[in-house]
Amino acid sequence: MAEPRFVGALDQGTTSTRFLIFDRAARVVALSRREHAQICPRPGWVEHDAAEIRRNAERVVAQAMAQARLRPADLAAVGVTNQRETAVVWSRRDGRALAPAVVWQDGRTAGEAAQLERREGARLRRLTGLPPSSYFSALKLKWLLRHIPGLRARAARGEALFGTVDSFLLWSLTGGPRGGVHATDVTNASRTQMMDLRAARWDDGLLELFGVPRAMLPEIRSSSEIYGRAVLASIRGVPVAGLVGDQQAALLGQGCRRIGQAKCTYGTGAFLLMHTGARAVASRAGLLTTAAARLGGERAQYALEGSAAEAGSVVQWLRDGLGLIDSSAEVEALARTVPDNGGVYLVPAFSGLLAPRWNAGARGLIGGLTRHARAGHLARAALESAAYQVRELVAAMERDAGRRLDSLRVDGGMSADELLMQFQADLLGRPVSRPRMLETTALGAAFAAARAVGFWTEEAPPRPRRLDRAWRPRLDARGRARLISGWERAVDRSLDWNDAPR
Repeated sequence: MAEPRFVGALDQGTTSTRFLIFDRAARVVALSRREHAQICPRPGWVEHDAAEIRRNAERVVAQAMAQARLRPADLAAVGVTNQRETAVVWSRRDGRALAPAVVWQDGRTAGEAAQLERREGARLRRLTGLPPSSYFSALKLKWLLRHIPGLRARAARGEALFGTVDSFLLWSLTGGPRGGVHATDVTNASRTQMMDLRAARWDDGLLELFGVPRAMLPEIRSSSEIYGRAVLASIRGVPVAGLVGDQQAALLGQGCRRIGQAKCTYGTGAFLLMHTGARAVASRAGLLTTAAARLGGERAQYALEGSAAEAGSVVQWLRDGLGLIDSSAEVEALARTVPDNGGVYLVPAFSGLLAPRWNAGARGLIGGLTRHARAGHLARAALESAAYQVRELVAAMERDAGRRLDSLRVDGGMSADELLMQFQADLLGRPVSRPRMLETTALGAAFAAARAVGFWTEEAPPRPRRLDRAWRPRLDARGRARLISGWERAVDRSLDWNDAPR
């Protein structure tokens, strides 16, 4: 039998699910994608239908395999990468979702997070590297256990399973009720706020704090190993061998394996990660300390992370909420109809602000409007909002790490927007570089899986950082300071807008 020539990556994101197939040279030979519904039953609440996500995963795998005319034997392995903190609960008996999936952006537990900060903030930061926040999975799961009738009793009996989306898909792909593997990796487990970050295991004290029965939790394993074999017809028998949260997967896909290397992914949100090696660096500047990966039997590696909840989602809002554009790809052309932002700033605090401000009561704001303002100014302000947020994260990360970033590696859908990337370089005052391979999240998941089965080398897939383009700053320090001052005035006005407890 011929050796497998390809590796697959199931990339389950906030707005869509995709399956990509890479050849040995890390080239994409097939890609299939399906969007899923964004369910917002109340202001600040965001939910997904886990059953829809599973159906979409099955469809995109089958479609990509058919597109490339491949059989299961042609794939060496499949890796899974996923939106991270989203909480899913399902039935061990039949795989049915027992509640809506509560998405990482969801803010329904903001009040409880504020109370937890006063009582347990220092302890949680010390053990988990994370502040109390509605962002992470633990409070979402606590809310579900409290509000879904009968769920707590089923969980205590081991009949209800919990996981982030990686666990739900792994369990489903490897057999579901008929022997499905219930596991997660250290990167996803580190985002639940129930894992002891340095010991890489569930912490009994944290489980008691959040009221979570241990019986419903997945086993924590490495990011690169064979967990089981797929039962889905289109990839039957293929090893599922990689699990990595989406931002850590992008760190791998960008080739950031050394201390001080950093990347920013511009997707639904914007996520900046800096590799810190085998040391978990505690943040004093409002960032997160998180697991970067554990590859096979290696020691766990860590990263500093800063997260902005809204980046590409702001462009979606211009499209779906305001009708200013018909497709997301049109936003750059609209923004280019004006020479600058015209003094208009858009703070996309639709459900509060994450790092480094952590203000759950913040709400979205458009400031600086005059009769001169046009649709182009609003489009430009929407794009620029991502760059302003990333600049804040870079400044905080440099304070924590005690080192200056020489340049920023970028990826994700919004990094294709050349106006935004030039503006990012201008705000940072340093170069921004984009690789030819923009699918770094999927590539990182594929690398984790391929490494486990010996398909790619220990170091990285071939040529992971061939540059497509780099941008150098054109703005002088005075112009940069003026723009940043306007942004900070707008953000200050957005803080504590809502009556959420502080």
